[in-house]
Amino acid sequence: MTNSNLNHGIHSSNLPARLFTKQSQALIYNYKEAAVQRMLDFDNVSQRDTPSVGGLIHPGSDGGMYKAFFGFKELVIPVYNSVSEACQQCPNADVFLNFASHRSAYQSSLLALREPSIQTVVIIAEGVPENEARSLISVAKKLGKVIIGPATVGGIQAGSFKIGNTAGTIDNIMACKLYRSGSVGFVSKSGGLSNEMYNVLSRCTDGIYEGIAIGGDAFPGSTLTDHALRYEKLPEVQMIVILGELGGWDEYGIVEALKRGEITKPICAWVSGTVAKIFPTEVQFGHAGAKSGGESESADAKNKALREAGAVVPTSFEDFSNVIAATYAKLQSKGLVKPVEEPTPPELPLDFKTAVKAGKVRKPTSIISTICDDRGDELSYAGVPISEVCKEQYNMGDVIGLLWFKRKLPPYASKFFEMCLKLVADHGPCVSGAHNTIVAARAGKDLVSSLVSGLLTIGPRFGGAIDDSARVFQDAVDNNLQPSQFVEGMKSKGKRIPGIGHLIKSADEIDKRVVLLKDYAFTHFSSTKYLEYALEVEKYTLQKANNLILNVDGCIGVLFLDLLHSSGLFTQQEIKDIIDVGYLNGFFIVGRSVGLIGHALDQRRNKQGLYRHQADDVHYAL
Repeated sequence: MTNSNLNHGIHSSNLPARLFTKQSQALIYNYKEAAVQRMLDFDNVSQRDTPSVGGLIHPGSDGGMYKAFFGFKELVIPVYNSVSEACQQCPNADVFLNFASHRSAYQSSLLALREPSIQTVVIIAEGVPENEARSLISVAKKLGKVIIGPATVGGIQAGSFKIGNTAGTIDNIMACKLYRSGSVGFVSKSGGLSNEMYNVLSRCTDGIYEGIAIGGDAFPGSTLTDHALRYEKLPEVQMIVILGELGGWDEYGIVEALKRGEITKPICAWVSGTVAKIFPTEVQFGHAGAKSGGESESADAKNKALREAGAVVPTSFEDFSNVIAATYAKLQSKGLVKPVEEPTPPELPLDFKTAVKAGKVRKPTSIISTICDDRGDELSYAGVPISEVCKEQYNMGDVIGLLWFKRKLPPYASKFFEMCLKLVADHGPCVSGAHNTIVAARAGKDLVSSLVSGLLTIGPRFGGAIDDSARVFQDAVDNNLQPSQFVEGMKSKGKRIPGIGHLIKSADEIDKRVVLLKDYAFTHFSSTKYLEYALEVEKYTLQKANNLILNVDGCIGVLFLDLLHSSGLFTQQEIKDIIDVGYLNGFFIVGRSVGLIGHALDQRRNKQGLYRHQADDVHYAL
C-alpha cells in the first residue's frame, strides 16, 4: 500500500457530522430542469416549509426567473449568471450542486469552494481529470469544505434534503419511505446501487437517516470512511451500511477505524466485484475506480478485512439484506431503535403530460409580476398597499419609483421624476408627435388612436434619445475618454451624439428646461459627474456649431446616471439593466402622453375638421 493510498483512504475524518438539515438550500449550477423539479417534489412530500432550491446559475445568461412547482404552488426561482452573484444574493444556500461537464466542472467548483457561504460542493460529472480532482480535494481540506463526487448522483437526508436526481423518481422515494427519517446511515460508491439499497433498507429496517453516493472516480472528494465516521457522530444514526467495490483502498480506512475504536456502531458492509476473480486478466468495471490493481484491492480481500475488523459481512450480495435485517433486529431487541411514526405525505400533483392522461391538470402561469398584486382585499404596488400610497400622499414620482424601480425613493429623486414629466409634457403643436396626434384627431379617430399615432413617432430623432444618451455618456465616462476623443470618435463612426443638438435652440437662445434641470441637480444631487462631463462635451461641440447644445433628452439622460450612481440605492447590475431595458425613454413617453392627449382633446373640443396639408408647402420634384 503506497503512501498516497494511505493518505487518501485511511485517515480520521475532519468532515462535519451534519451536512444537511431541513433548512438546507442549494444553488444549482448549469441546472437541469428535471433535477430541479425532483428536488422540489421531494420537498413537498417531506413537508418542508421552504424549497431546497435557493437559486439557479446559468453562466453567461442575463439572469431572470425560472418557474417550477412547489407542491400545488408555482415557484419563481432566481437565475444568476455567476457563482459569486448567486452566493451574494442567496447567503443561506450552503450546498453547491454542479451539473457542469467534466471539462468545466473544475473551475466552477473551485469558485464555489472559495465562497464563504458554501459548505458542501457536489460534482455530478464523471471523468473529471484526476489532477483537477486532487486539486479540488486539497482546496476543500484547506478551507474546511466538503466535496461529494465527482461522478456522483449525490445524496439524501430522508425527510429533509435531496441532491438532484438522488433516489430517482417520486414513486421510488415514496416506496422507499425517504420522505421521513430512519436510523440507518448508508454510503456507497454507486448511485445506481444506492437506489436499490434504499429499497432494501426500507424493507429490512426503519429506513435511512442519510445516504451518500461518493462517486465512482478514482479520487472522490470524500470517501466511504469520511462518511462512516460522520455517521458515528450522528445520534440519529444507529447502524451503518456500506456498499463498496473492488479497486482502491477506501474500505481499508473503515477497517482501521474499526480497529482503532473510532467506529462503535454496528456496520453491515459488502464490497461488490467478487466476480472479478473468474477473469484471467484485470477487468475494468463501470466506474473509473472499479478495477482491481492487485490482490489487496480485490473485493474478496476487502470483504475479508472488514469481516475480521468487526463489520457484519454477508457471503454474497444476495445475502446482504438478511444480515442487515438481523443487525437491525438486534438493535430493536436492545431498545436502541424505536418504531417510526409514519407521517402521511401530502398529495403530489401530477405533471402536465401525466395529468392529461389521468384527467387531472395543473396549469403553469403565463405571466410573472414583481411590481403589483391585485389579489386579496387590497391592491398593492411593490408590496405597498394602495391605501398607504394614498394615505401618505405619494406623488407620481413615488408611484413610478414603486412600479418601475420596485422601491420607495427619497423625496429629491421622486421630485426629479415629476420634474422630468412636467418638462417633457409638451413642446407645442408643431413637433412631429403632436402633429401626428392632431392629424389623427381631426380625421375622427378616437382618443386612444390619436394618442398612439403621436407616440409612434417617438424614436431616436424625436424624444427617444434619453436612453441612448445615457448609454453613450456612461460608456465615455467609464472609459475615461476626453470630451474631444468622445466627440471625434462618434464622428468617425458617422453617428450623431444622442442628447446633443437642437433644431431651434442654441447657445444664444438657451432651452430653459435644461437650465431648470441643471439647477435642480446642482442643488439636490450628491454627485453630478455625468452632467459635468456632458457640459464639457457641449463646450467642445459648440466650437463646431452654435446649436450643438446639450438638449433636454441628453440632460435628463446624464442626470439619471448621476441619480442612479450617487443615490446608493442601486447595484451596478441594476443600473446596467435600467439603461439596457429602456426605462428612461419611459419618462418621455409618460410625460409627452399628457401633452398629446391635450392636443387630441383640443382638436375635438374645437371641432376641427379633416386636416389637409397645403400644396404650396410641398416641393413636387417630379
